[in-house]
Amino acid sequence: MATPLASRAPKLRLPLLTQKGLEVPPPTEKDWSKDDEREYVFKDPDQQRHSLPQPYRMINKLVDLLFDRSWEIIEERNRLREAKLSRIQPTIYPPVFQSKLGNVPNCMAISQDYVFIGGAKGFSIYNLFNAKRMCVWDKLKVGVTSIWAEDLGNDILIAPVDEMGVVRLFYIYKDSLFFIKTINEVEDTNKQTPCVKMEISQGGDFAAFLLQGAGDTWLDVYRLPKESWLKEVEHPQVTTNPKKKVRQPQLNTLDSMSLDNLEMDISIGLKADVRLSAPLPIVKIKPPRPITGTTFKSPLEVFAKVEGCFGLGSGQNHFIKESQWEQQAAAFQAMYRKFLDGGSEDELVSMATFYFLLPSCLIMMPAELKGPSGVPCVLGMHWTGRHNFFFYSLNRTLRDKVGSRQDPPPRTLVGME
Repeated sequence: MATPLASRAPKLRLPLLTQKGLEVPPPTEKDWSKDDEREYVFKDPDQQRHSLPQPYRMINKLVDLLFDRSWEIIEERNRLREAKLSRIQPTIYPPVFQSKLGNVPNCMAISQDYVFIGGAKGFSIYNLFNAKRMCVWDKLKVGVTSIWAEDLGNDILIAPVDEMGVVRLFYIYKDSLFFIKTINEVEDTNKQTPCVKMEISQGGDFAAFLLQGAGDTWLDVYRLPKESWLKEVEHPQVTTNPKKKVRQPQLNTLDSMSLDNLEMDISIGLKADVRLSAPLPIVKIKPPRPITGTTFKSPLEVFAKVEGCFGLGSGQNHFIKESQWEQQAAAFQAMYRKFLDGGSEDELVSMATFYFLLPSCLIMMPAELKGPSGVPCVLGMHWTGRHNFFFYSLNRTLRDKVGSRQDPPPRTLVGME
């Protein structure tokens, strides 16, 4: 048992660091400076280098930064290259054969076994399978800027357009080339009406040519008598008229040979003495008149101008006053001023887009105007700068005059806004 004197004896105190609950933390690297991490790498003291002074230390950092960015670019390019190689590559079809041309062609068209190439002096016909040139038309020495070739079954219709905008129709049957007609050629070149756009229906039943001249624009639509052409070439009738000299394009076969076209197989010849039936004109369509104020005095006069379902939506037959049109035009100009290009309205009407359309549920045709299956029955047309899309019937009735080329308002089926 401890005595009171013993309890009063001074107690031995241990150092503070050795008390229970206090431990010396082990050494760690998390507190090391990230900027000077390289300095903590153990290395030979004799090989240590002192830090560079300025401005060499800054130059060293810039060089390191340049190398780091260059390496990132290299890695990105390598990644893109690997991604490109991993894609499915498209199949590449090498050419079966090559044919060298003397001049750069202006246009090209393919139909059946032939390739039609328009050049600076005319057009040429090549065989599609052996690249042999079979025919050359360059008698008039006119450049062909565009060419159209339509497959008619056993024959082909060719429509080249020269640099003057003149359209000529040719017909190929077996090994013969026939000239049909020049669409817009005139004697006086100052009164030339160039063709700016053309369209031939699939199957070659109809053709449309957009012509310009003397500040006017119109569309000529023709029916192509391809059945008559086939009969006329199978049973040709040579007709000559000594009193009237007709300018016929002819085939140049020998005088156009040069060093760059010695390899030539002339197997298609021009039959200039055989005359084929000319295309039959159907309609001549002009741009719609600008919509102005009404001249009718009552709504009954407006309905009297509409015959059945024809002429609806054209915008010509209305009961809107001139003041109302002016107010609407002012509101439109104020609202969409920033979107308008400021072009005049007369310039916008100079071009048109037109299509040959087959019978469908959208086009309601009267029973007497329905044609054979697979043949276009309607011409759809839109004039640039207008808000209407017009449908014109291509089937003529008995009451229509044969060869009439005036713009027929009753033939306008629907004008869609």
